[in-house]
Amino acid sequence: MKRVVVVGAGIGGLSSAALLAKAGLDVTVLEAHNQPGGCASTFYHQGYRFDAGATLSAGFYPGGPMDLLAQAIGVEKWPTVPTDMAMVVHLPDGWKVFRRTGEERWKERLNAFGPRSEKFWRWQERTADTLWDMTLRGIPWPPQTFHNWSQFIAKVFDELRSDLPVRTLPQFILDAFRPISHHLQDAPERLRLFIDGQLLISAQTTSPYANALYAAAALDLPRRGAVHLKGGMIAIAETIVKALCKSGGQIHYRQEATNIRFEKGRPTGVETKANGSFPADIVIINLPPWNIAPLTQNLLPNRLRGLPQRLRDGWGAFMVYMGVDDSVIPEDFPLHHQMIVEEPLGEGNSLFLSLNPPWDSGRAPNGGRTLTISTHTALETWWNLHQQDKAAYEARKQAYLDRVLDSSERVIPRLREAAHILLPGTPVTFQRFTRRKWGWVGGFPQTHLVRNWSPRLSPGLWMVGDSIFPGQSTAAVALGGMQVARSILKTLNMQAYLSDVTAFASPT
Repeated sequence: MKRVVVVGAGIGGLSSAALLAKAGLDVTVLEAHNQPGGCASTFYHQGYRFDAGATLSAGFYPGGPMDLLAQAIGVEKWPTVPTDMAMVVHLPDGWKVFRRTGEERWKERLNAFGPRSEKFWRWQERTADTLWDMTLRGIPWPPQTFHNWSQFIAKVFDELRSDLPVRTLPQFILDAFRPISHHLQDAPERLRLFIDGQLLISAQTTSPYANALYAAAALDLPRRGAVHLKGGMIAIAETIVKALCKSGGQIHYRQEATNIRFEKGRPTGVETKANGSFPADIVIINLPPWNIAPLTQNLLPNRLRGLPQRLRDGWGAFMVYMGVDDSVIPEDFPLHHQMIVEEPLGEGNSLFLSLNPPWDSGRAPNGGRTLTISTHTALETWWNLHQQDKAAYEARKQAYLDRVLDSSERVIPRLREAAHILLPGTPVTFQRFTRRKWGWVGGFPQTHLVRNWSPRLSPGLWMVGDSIFPGQSTAAVALGGMQVARSILKTLNMQAYLSDVTAFASPT
């Protein structure tokens, strides 16, 4: 029996682990913290239970990534409560756009952006439908071999001939190489700003740079349906862990990996800070490339040798975790809000606010609610100040906190006076708690289709998480984890398990 060690209990790593355990492999997951989830985990403070990073989850619709994962690993039911409204987007001119899942979304978008916007939305939804269908059919991406490329090209043309009119084929091919701004050239300015805000939180970049095909799919998640999770985002990881253990897999907490052993170019085991030693024939790492490189010093894969010392782009997050008095939250108040204050976006000019559902009483003391606020922020300045001028670092943190609260009070008045707990965090904070180098979050900005890394780093060594296709979000990393597991089963000639275990290869 092949021994698989998964480093990191994020959603991508757990998805691979649970699926391979279901197929009968000997699977062990090592997690540095005392609970699973990674950036989609939850932490406690003074009676409040906060989502640490991700706060919005989607992909649970029939045939979607989370539904297919459940089928593949034996999860009967996710602890979810569906909602028909993913979020409210607040624009600088005071207009509110409600991102809904049903047919009323067309009326909402017509009211907000006018009839000139319909052409864009028709293109976006048609393109996204085709892309999601191809991805869920298990098309290898990015292709790593000549055989992969031939598979990809054949499947793309099969899907396009059946799903898109012939006249749109040239446009689809061109969209693989151009930004989504091409489809916004004649659009209203309000729509362009709205799209930029939505892409920043789903593709880590804006319309002049976001690849058109990727952006079309990223913009589609609200239409596909969002959910609320009882107990917070950690409920996803806890559910997968139960499936993993039921299939015979193991998970060990407080086991921070420090080294991967190699023999003849293949991994043979993983060593941990707690003096643990775990033999392995296959190692899957649920970490960004900059965290993986130090673990492979004995035999650095070629792909990791060219890493720049510093990440050239990508974002961190400035976070504010608040425990607030429930009295300031209006009845039937939506739980997720994106606030676009002004351009350029990020650095406090755009915010994402998330509240726990009032029915999820275990998240806060009686009469209280949890509120998480985040804004994109560049990494380098925080680290330079932290290393060279601690006083300036603290002053900047306070200035960001004041700015974030000022803007948030436009959505929730009297927020400051209602605060019982107020915890700001910078990328420095995020690195300390998530172990992600520099506190980098969200994966690579999706400026072209092959921006994400291929998951296979060397024989027997694989990577999962938001650095591989399809990128960020719990649904995306789960899909990436399933694709990695499917590739591993193929390399082991375990095709007999593919039809039974990797249901995502033939979506319902």
